[in-house]
Parts: sequence; C-alpha cells; structure tokens
Amino acid sequence: MTQQTLEQLQKENQELKQEIQRLRELRNNQKKGMIKKALTGLHMSRPAFGYKFEKENLIPSENFREIQEIFEEFLNKNMTLTKLAKKHNLSINGLKKILKNFTYVGKIKFDGQIHNGKHNPIISSILFNQVQDKLEKMGIK
Repeated sequence: MTQQTLEQLQKENQELKQEIQRLRELRNNQKKGMIKKALTGLHMSRPAFGYKFEKENLIPSENFREIQEIFEEFLNKNMTLTKLAKKHNLSINGLKKILKNFTYVGKIKFDGQIHNGKHNPIISSILFNQVQDKLEKMGIK
C-alpha cells in the first residue's frame, strides 16, 4: 500500500467518523424532541387500532367498541389468545400488542416511560390491569 493510498484511506476514515458523529447528534436531537412530545401527552406514531387522528389529536375511531370487546372477552375463563385472535381476525402477536397497549387507557409509552396522554381512553384502567394480570399468569410478556 502506498503512502498516498494510506493517507487517502485515513482521510476517508476521518470523514466517516465525522459523519457518524453528526448522525448520532441528529438522532439524539430527534429523540429529545420525541421525549418532549411524549411528556406533553401527544402521540407520535400511527394511531393504535380503535383510534384515528383528527387534525393532530388522537380520537376513538368508529371501531373503538371492538377494543372494549377484545379486552372484556379476554377475561372470559374459556377464552384463549388463539380463539380471540381468530374471532377478531387478528394475528396472535397483533392481539398481544393490543392487550398490552397503554394507549387504550389514555397513556403514551415512549422510551420505556409512561406518560399521561391528551387523548381519551377507550377502556378503564381497572379492565386494563385485569387483562395484564391474566397475561402475567399465562406467562405472556
């Protein structure tokens, strides 16, 4: 390897390191903005099943009662995840995501933290907690 090639590679390496640092700073700034948004109770991603965006606000959609049914039916002793998923035309993983989603009790979860949302809950926190207890007893995380 010639000295010129080595110098060129070192220069490119330094440029790549600078670009990586710039991207990290950009990502950190973006994350800070998202945390700030979560702290104010605003939802950042696509709306959860049963909700829709109206302007920038998260509101219950026409099918929000299906979410209530899913949570209530899950507490039935004879109801399994498989049966419930088939009944509502969901995958088992999709159903689990619904059953664990804090959005339905008016909360926002971001970066491992739970914040009060500005949107109305679809289900009560009592119903949500009962479902979480059943999931835990079933060993579902």
